[in-house]
Amino acid sequence: MTDVRKRHSVAIVGAGAAGALTAVQLCETAHRRRTALDLVLIDPAPEAGRGTAYATRDPRHRLNVPAGNMSAYPDDPGHFVRWLCRHGEPTVTGADFATRYRYGAYLADTLGQALVRAHGTVAVRRLRTLAESCTGTPDGRVELHLADGGHLVADGAVLATGPAGATAGWAPPALRTSPRFIAAPWSPGALDAVRDNPDDVLLVGTGLTAVDLALTLDRPGRTLHALSRSGLLPQPHALGPAGVMPAPEGLDDTSLGRLRRAVYRHVSRSVRTHGDWRPGLDSLRPHTARLWRSLTPEEREEFLAREGALWNTHRHRMAPATAEHVSRARTARRLHVHTGTVLRVTESEDGSLAVELSNGQVTRVGWVIDCTGPGRRPDSPLWQALFGSGLAVPGPLGMGAATRDGQLLDARGRAAAPLFTLGAPRRGELWETTAIPEIRVQAAELAQQLLPLPSRGRTSRRPVDGHGLPLSTHAEAAAAYRSGLGRVLKVRSGAEDAFARAVALDPGFALGHAALALLGHECAAAVDVPRALADAQRAARERSDERERSFVAVVTRRVTGDDGDEALVRHLREHPGDALALAAAVPTIAFSGVSDLHDDDALGLLELTSPAYDGHWFHTSLLAFLRQEEGRLHEAGELAHRALAVEPASGHAVHALAHVHYESGAHRAGRDWLDGWVSGRGRGAVHRAHFSWHIALHELALDDPAAVRRRWFTQLAPGRVRGLRALVDSGSLLWRARLSDSWDGELPTADVLDSVAREVLERPATAFTALHAAVALTAAGDLPALHRLRDHAAGADPVQREVIAPLCEALAALVEERFHEAARGLDALLPVLRRVGGSAAQREVVEETLLYALVAAGRCDAARRLLDTRLDRKPAPRDRRLRAALPS
Repeated sequence: MTDVRKRHSVAIVGAGAAGALTAVQLCETAHRRRTALDLVLIDPAPEAGRGTAYATRDPRHRLNVPAGNMSAYPDDPGHFVRWLCRHGEPTVTGADFATRYRYGAYLADTLGQALVRAHGTVAVRRLRTLAESCTGTPDGRVELHLADGGHLVADGAVLATGPAGATAGWAPPALRTSPRFIAAPWSPGALDAVRDNPDDVLLVGTGLTAVDLALTLDRPGRTLHALSRSGLLPQPHALGPAGVMPAPEGLDDTSLGRLRRAVYRHVSRSVRTHGDWRPGLDSLRPHTARLWRSLTPEEREEFLAREGALWNTHRHRMAPATAEHVSRARTARRLHVHTGTVLRVTESEDGSLAVELSNGQVTRVGWVIDCTGPGRRPDSPLWQALFGSGLAVPGPLGMGAATRDGQLLDARGRAAAPLFTLGAPRRGELWETTAIPEIRVQAAELAQQLLPLPSRGRTSRRPVDGHGLPLSTHAEAAAAYRSGLGRVLKVRSGAEDAFARAVALDPGFALGHAALALLGHECAAAVDVPRALADAQRAARERSDERERSFVAVVTRRVTGDDGDEALVRHLREHPGDALALAAAVPTIAFSGVSDLHDDDALGLLELTSPAYDGHWFHTSLLAFLRQEEGRLHEAGELAHRALAVEPASGHAVHALAHVHYESGAHRAGRDWLDGWVSGRGRGAVHRAHFSWHIALHELALDDPAAVRRRWFTQLAPGRVRGLRALVDSGSLLWRARLSDSWDGELPTADVLDSVAREVLERPATAFTALHAAVALTAAGDLPALHRLRDHAAGADPVQREVIAPLCEALAALVEERFHEAARGLDALLPVLRRVGGSAAQREVVEETLLYALVAAGRCDAARRLLDTRLDRKPAPRDRRLRAALPS
């Protein structure tokens, strides 16, 4: 019999932020697992993703969380910031506070993109109506009854209904029936009359809702009054990051009293250490739900009564721009904050309201607006029906609904139906559950529960890569992966497209995503690296063997700078036949390699992996490259020719031979041979510009400026070369030409810098890229950018901190014509320069800069000694000319 997989069906009630995030995760999970899914979104709102919170168009209404913490994906924290950069805000950072309406657009677009990616796997329907009740079915599913008279049966339902509505229980009866009382200020048109009327306004509540309405209603001639029991406004976020603190000790198995003392001591320590209480409070965030669950019901009630308001005003803060606006309004006495409650309200003949407060004041206003925030329990018709039928019961302290891992529980503590919820309805269970960072995690967890992994059953033999290692995918995706791997090993173009095809055929193929992330990170391929990395991690958790999970971990650590080199070497010891890992480890032409890998270590890796390749041309090509790095040029040349005899398109072998010619001083022979290869078999090389750069090095050494200029304009100028290759090859060649007096007139460095993203120049991911960014910025004389690069390097990985940061200092001294200082700094870096990766020929640009600095500083004897060493190493007409020009 043919196994026909059953289509799952999930209904999401509510298409605001929580519903959109749940739908995104369901789409992603179904697509990755190739699980057919019928998804239904039930919400009368015209647009998904906005809800009440993100529908406001007032540009003064900003998120109360920095953009860096507002990604839709818990495992891709920079997703929202990258979206903003792509949608008209290229200078935004993770510390900025976006407008709420902009965030609603982001959620809608993210959901739309998820649906597009999952097309063919996920079928989606959008029902513009309300769900009014829900019942279980005999076969264990749920049936939703809709306001338009329809009904819907699904395998599971997620109630993403958001916070409960305000109850206005505090308001005297005379106020609740007054047309001047606005109980639901976010309803469409609710504030129209207030905006058109200059009368004063009383906002009951002093939380974030009251702050937003104060911003909207503030105008000259109007006084706003804000009232609450505590009289506390939300605290502002800091203007900049104040630092990070670990959570305090002593948070386990403790009473409320001991916990209270521990937290206050911790916050005091934060103020002493950072001058700010925020790092201390923020360090508690990962532990809040656990701490809340550890308290008894009586302790929770005590916390809410004594510390609830204080916690909320410090935990849920205003954006700095919002806080500044509020401060100006208070200083101008357009906003008054009162402590107390409303006792009585009397309506005057002119329609105005005299509001008597518990503090003895009487405030005369034209309008009273309820800003007290959500009620304790969800109160929509659907929730009322669920509570009435017993399918749901109130949560702890009557807040929200009782759940276990998001699934609704009945009065006996059982999950009677496949009904789930997230966000505000879980407040009684989790306390902190209304912010996006918590909701997105819950959405991802619900997707895992609603779409369990398909049973594997009996499967056929797994396909393999080009070196016999099994792949956790199907045959078609494996074929695309093998094509991409072969292109990487040959240094041919098209690897990125092949890997992208592999993950399109199988979105749950971890190695395909990891390969894309690696190419994007190290080779500047057009890949959304964090996104590809997150996809690889998700897939690896669900369907991968130990070798594949290890490789994903290696790529993750290389991208994040978390000791990726050590992890890569460890991986190769365990899996010597992993050719892509070996290509990434040995610094040749495709990757920067392991930065701290010395010749002996690199050769040790090749010796370790040699039995897995048995003389394969790829392994031989890498060995050829390492032999020339050792100075064993004759042996390197023989190995390169041996590899080329088997695979004439092997870019690694060609690259090794190019270095043999250059390091041996065979500049004419090297130029002619490589020029012929580039115009022949090298036409499909992915790094063809790098081979042209090698030819140009020969032309520089031959002291042929005209040939260098022709080569640059025909093969290396931006437009012909893009991205990282333009920076590494084109930029460094220009600088070397200027240093040796081989370029007359203005250097076209601006063209190089314009072809590279500013982030690559000033916040490079690797030390190798950072080296060439520093060279290009020096050639352009851009001191501010060079200083920004130095600051980035000082906070990056160890190689950037210890090599690139001082290199930037030395190059800045060169730009400022402090030549003695520049020469001293550059000379000190030569012994450790190989840590940045790449080849000796690439790193030679620093030595040539040192030579220039020595001459400019008048240290001709030192310059002569350096040139003599270079000429002993390899003869070059240019170096002979430079030496002859030195004064005696």
